[in-house]
Amino acid sequence: MASKREVHYSVLVPAYNEDENILRVAEQFAKVFSQTGDKGEVVFIDDGSTDKTKLRTEEARQKYHFVKAVSYPRNQGKTSALMAGFEVAAGEIYVIYDADLQFDPWDVPRLVAEIDRGADIVTGWKQGKYQKQLVSGIYNWVCRKLFRLEVHDLNSIKAFKREILENVSLREDWHRYLVVLAAQQGYRVSEIKVTLHPRLYGKSKYSGWGRILTGFLDLLSVKFQTSFMKKPMLLFGTVGVVLTLLGLLAGLIALILRFGFGHGFRPLLYLVMLLVISGILFFILGFLAEAIANLSEKVDELQKGIRKRSPSE
Repeated sequence: MASKREVHYSVLVPAYNEDENILRVAEQFAKVFSQTGDKGEVVFIDDGSTDKTKLRTEEARQKYHFVKAVSYPRNQGKTSALMAGFEVAAGEIYVIYDADLQFDPWDVPRLVAEIDRGADIVTGWKQGKYQKQLVSGIYNWVCRKLFRLEVHDLNSIKAFKREILENVSLREDWHRYLVVLAAQQGYRVSEIKVTLHPRLYGKSKYSGWGRILTGFLDLLSVKFQTSFMKKPMLLFGTVGVVLTLLGLLAGLIALILRFGFGHGFRPLLYLVMLLVISGILFFILGFLAEAIANLSEKVDELQKGIRKRSPSE
């Protein structure tokens, strides 16, 4: 097996019940590495498959010197699988590649070349017809508007520098937002068109309305994390101002009704009290959240310092 210094990029392939595709993926990358001369490796991560995926990854590891294999006893999700792969990957560039062979292996050197030209993270823009194309289009449009990031496809094949993981934390299913999280840290994002092929073997693991709902909620969570958690007063303070102004407006209406028309309306007085008190409470929450965010930043800085010192130790 190649040493760490001999590996330019690592192709991480999470697999769940993909026994029919594993050896085909390895064969395709054997051709890519042979014809391009690239110093790459393929890391298969069997995410608790119930078929023969684990057996096939071991067969691929024994057959090809550039293959590594990791296995989980039970399914833990794609993000966890990727994190396990990152632990054993030797390249300075990581490529996330699906085991279904819908992405063209020959697009991987193109993604890596874009990194070599100066990009920090590169995402593919899928070309071709595929399932849930409308849903994907809407999702990516919303992402562009929310995060002000001009890329067409966030949930596609992607390549990125190893160092990005030192500054980005991935929670469950957040691999889909790696481009967004990297861009928020100031990394340079690029995009290239990639070919998408129909799946030939196995079944898609990402279907159903439940996945769509989960993706939408995760999207809101990432937006909150990247925007309001950095400046929580922006959220709580804005809500506090709006509630307080509504309370003052309701109070003004109550005064006009009482002294201008002689009508006292007690529920309106309760509404004024509720709005003003709620506004004040949101301001207090904003100050507390700012203090927590400040502590969180200091902890992150300490963790980065520890990670930077650990290689030399």
